[in-house]
Amino acid sequence: MVNQKKELENKILEYKALYYQGRPTISDHEYDLLEEKLKSLDPTSHVLDIVGTKPTSSQKIKHDERMLSLDKTYLWDELEKWRGSNDVVSTYKIDGSSCSLLYKDGVLEVGKTRGDGQFGEDITEKVRWIQDIPKRLDVTNCEIRGELYCDEESFLGLSQEMADLGLERPKSPRNIVAGLLGRKENIELCRYLGFFAFEIMGHKDELDFETEWDKILCLKGLGLPIPQMELHRNGDGIEKIIGKAKSFMAQGPYLIDGIVFTHNDLALHKKLGNTAHHPRFKLAFKFKGESKKTSIREIIWSVSRNGNLIPVADVTPVHLSGAQISRVTLHNYGQVKLHNLKVDDEIEIIRSGEVIPKFLGVVRSSPRKFRVPKLCPSCKSKLKTRDIHLICPNPKCRERIRETILNYIQKIGIDDLSSKRLHAMFEKGLVKNIPDLYKLDKESLLTLDKTKEKLATKILLEIEKSKRVDLITFLSALGLSGGAYHKCEKVVRAGFDSLKKLKKMTEENLMEVESFAQKSSSEFIKSLSSKWKIIDELVDLGLKIKRAPSPKGILAQKKIVITGTLSKKRSEIERDIKRHGGTTSSSVSKAIDFLVSNDKDSTSTKTKKALELKIPILSEKELYEMMK
Repeated sequence: MVNQKKELENKILEYKALYYQGRPTISDHEYDLLEEKLKSLDPTSHVLDIVGTKPTSSQKIKHDERMLSLDKTYLWDELEKWRGSNDVVSTYKIDGSSCSLLYKDGVLEVGKTRGDGQFGEDITEKVRWIQDIPKRLDVTNCEIRGELYCDEESFLGLSQEMADLGLERPKSPRNIVAGLLGRKENIELCRYLGFFAFEIMGHKDELDFETEWDKILCLKGLGLPIPQMELHRNGDGIEKIIGKAKSFMAQGPYLIDGIVFTHNDLALHKKLGNTAHHPRFKLAFKFKGESKKTSIREIIWSVSRNGNLIPVADVTPVHLSGAQISRVTLHNYGQVKLHNLKVDDEIEIIRSGEVIPKFLGVVRSSPRKFRVPKLCPSCKSKLKTRDIHLICPNPKCRERIRETILNYIQKIGIDDLSSKRLHAMFEKGLVKNIPDLYKLDKESLLTLDKTKEKLATKILLEIEKSKRVDLITFLSALGLSGGAYHKCEKVVRAGFDSLKKLKKMTEENLMEVESFAQKSSSEFIKSLSSKWKIIDELVDLGLKIKRAPSPKGILAQKKIVITGTLSKKRSEIERDIKRHGGTTSSSVSKAIDFLVSNDKDSTSTKTKKALELKIPILSEKELYEMMK
């Protein structure tokens, strides 16, 4: 029912937006029937409250607590000096617009921009269009602060819709957020924006934290989207997260311009305090960027393992940040089409933090004709378009297969098998699929250029070593659709902790796992089904996939949701639940075993849902008595 409601809300928002633009595609009667259906599913849905396209107010609203800026550094030594020996939380610094959301009695009441830090603009009617922003929270009164942004795929859809409306096309996701928030007409375009939360403030009786990480867990538990965040104890992993951020800047689906580090201890926040400009307990670590103009000599298309064609521009060489640059990533077909990119276009590129150079925009368009490939550059299959991608639909495409094998090698950890060496194996016919890696012998490896006996022995030892692998790593190495490591981890931790259980897993089962909606569940199951022949062959070749250990304790295999006012910190209760073998979730579904609430007569969404699904509701005291 949850997915049906969500699909209906999305459909109504789409029709509502077209209606307000003067381009209705269905009759008023058909639209009214959709609203009546939504009312029967959820009479309190926020979508039913959206009226008109003009904001009801443009007045400035005072912030209860100033929304300050951030201090920044580009130097590692300055970051280390600021951190000292303290634990810190890292957060990707989203390149968008900050906003504040006020909830009263659990309902979104006001949305406002940061403004000058003391007063912000009222954007309440605009944020109601943004799907990432919950219109109700399981907290009585609070303020959520975060960042509004526009990801790459949404930006392309937005650009097309603005052109259809006769509006000027936006030039980049970097500026469009502020542009939409400042509009007085067509505010339904705000539905293309996303939101990440990074701060929660409220009454200490309901929101009492000791650490910044407790806040993050609370935001996550309330179902709010949060950016990439990690807790670093004694500085562990800081260099690694900076490396990840550099890579994300070049290839990520939305813009970031650095990392924000925050001291984890909230007592230290109080001790350090603020300047008139910024809090002393936060520091933005940014990457120096240098941009230059160059011209496109050729656009080269390559095929990824999932069939997406990746465009790269071969450009007139320029020096950027101490390196000579001759290639620039263009991301995808949508980007190329949006900017009408072609040979001899003069473009601006940027290189930040010594990562892959990135296309910024067209400076001067050449008179040449815009062209995109019609056939796959590897197998010559006819290409298809899907959203912002050009797709090679041929699962037997040589380049797709090679990229799939390379992904497996990198994820499973066969370090000395480089892309170049795999290409040589592929060309010689030594490896045609993943199982062939485990059929290699020394004699075949010695036929490769620059591969002597010592290296061949080392490669074979690494391949043998990779035969013992944990289930999560193995699944992520298979290159499943929507099968990134963290998603595979959620599947395994949800109880599908063996190949036998995974074979029996259905789409309905997977939809009960956090982060899996109907579409992503369907894609994951379909992709996994296509891999069973390979999996069985790998097992026959001696792969030992370690089963994830079953949790032990009174709450073993139990999934629990915590809500409402508590006597202990939420994070402390979650730790105790995990210590006794249970897991926690942020939303109520039929996969939940218990709801923990000290107010069993609450009218909150979670309580109503639990009663509807006949899920037992335990008080905090009853939970701890059970754990005894």
